[in-house]
Amino acid sequence: MTVEWRGKPVWIVHRTAEMIERTQGIDPSRLSDPESTVPQQPAYVSGQLRSLRPEIGVLVGICTHLGCSPTFRPEPGAADLGGDSWPGGYFCPCHGSRFDLAGRVFANVPAPINLEVPPYRFDSDEIVVIGEDEEAA
Repeated sequence: MTVEWRGKPVWIVHRTAEMIERTQGIDPSRLSDPESTVPQQPAYVSGQLRSLRPEIGVLVGICTHLGCSPTFRPEPGAADLGGDSWPGGYFCPCHGSRFDLAGRVFANVPAPINLEVPPYRFDSDEIVVIGEDEEAA
């Protein structure tokens, strides 16, 4: 699902158990910032999945290279994205940047940092509020 926040697209993605396992299984050496040390997310969304709930990913859909909008490519093994080495994620067709399903940028691509995670909180199991921290609830 794509919603708008501050004029930017925000993706809300349901991640299956398989998607979560693949994302957590990525060799950290393949990522530029596997621990998300560059502050592109609120402090409360730490860890490999960069989310409040493992099964729900919330990311600003703008590439950190030049501002293009990556495409959602969740299928593992996509031939045009590296075959067996592609775990699924996001691909920016403008200059070839790649991100995993948590928005972490792969090494050796033009994008310098991970995709942004906006502040957000859950109002209920079905309602995500973008732009408000969980602490503000």
